[in-house]
Amino acid sequence: MFFIRDPIKFPEFIHTQKRCPASNLKDPNMAWDFWTKHTEAMHQVMILFSSRGTPDGYRKMNGYGSHTFKWVNKNGEAFFIKYHFKTDQGVHNLSADEADRLKSENADYSTQDLYESIEKGEFPSWKCKVQIMPEAEGLEYKWDIFDITKIWPHSDYPLIDVGKLVLDRNPTNYHVETEQSAFSPGHFVPGIEPSNDKMLQGRLFSYPDTHRHRLGPNYSNIKINCPYRVQDKSNYIIAGPHAKEQDKDQEIYEGLFNKHPASDPKAALKKEALTGETGRFAFDHPNDDFAQPGGLYRNVFDEEEQQAVAENFAGHIGACKPEVMEKAIEVLKKVDENLGKKVKLLIEKNSKLTK
Repeated sequence: MFFIRDPIKFPEFIHTQKRCPASNLKDPNMAWDFWTKHTEAMHQVMILFSSRGTPDGYRKMNGYGSHTFKWVNKNGEAFFIKYHFKTDQGVHNLSADEADRLKSENADYSTQDLYESIEKGEFPSWKCKVQIMPEAEGLEYKWDIFDITKIWPHSDYPLIDVGKLVLDRNPTNYHVETEQSAFSPGHFVPGIEPSNDKMLQGRLFSYPDTHRHRLGPNYSNIKINCPYRVQDKSNYIIAGPHAKEQDKDQEIYEGLFNKHPASDPKAALKKEALTGETGRFAFDHPNDDFAQPGGLYRNVFDEEEQQAVAENFAGHIGACKPEVMEKAIEVLKKVDENLGKKVKLLIEKNSKLTK
């Protein structure tokens, strides 16, 4: 899941996670001021402050598409999809003490671990699984399936195996093959389509926009970003970094005398019927922001994990101003009453120890 469900909040959210403009220091007041005002974030915040928020390297963590995507079959039938990548190495996480030790001993621990395992031929792999929901069911489901702060319970839509992801070679030049790579959720193949997930819709245009800013207007001409079987004939940006030779009759977009590739009808998106008014509305789905994070704490975390997440919360919230601290504890009590009380007691205990 993610911290917000509406892309209009993205700039505010990102700014609260950066350094304070006055002191240039990390500021928990900014983070908790945002989270307590936008409580849909609490599900992701629970993950962040649990041990899952500090995975033991890249190989030992799962990956998730997070967004709701759509699959459309040859008959035009649509299904909503959630992607899951489950590590074959097993999920392993670091405690706060282990993470503190590693960041001083080897800040490149995760990168080194991944690189060395591939060099040794111990190729990390992930099983690709999906949750599949028929389109008609999605529109009537108890959770808002377009809300990225929520999950689909596996008891309703179990994981289905569809493939495997294997990392079997390292880059020969990290800058060329990794730093210059430009991923986008808009890179679809026929049969995979976006849904009305607001955050996904925002990312469809914002990711390519970022690539143009970071890598230049011709970022798709960089080798790592080119389709490996296709010579790109559809790029009509003729200037700027990474510009390449153009055919003399390619300059006019879809002109009578050029070699523009014909549109493939198989790549057309499924049409949707929309009714109602458009505009900016307050989120009014009956789902609340606390049921799923509360269930995660009570039903998924064991006692050790519950204690760890409470201690991590206490360390971060305890550095806030009193008025922010009070709001944060109240929000945690809405997630789980015992969690909020435990965090408050831990903050008071830590305060006494430091005096």
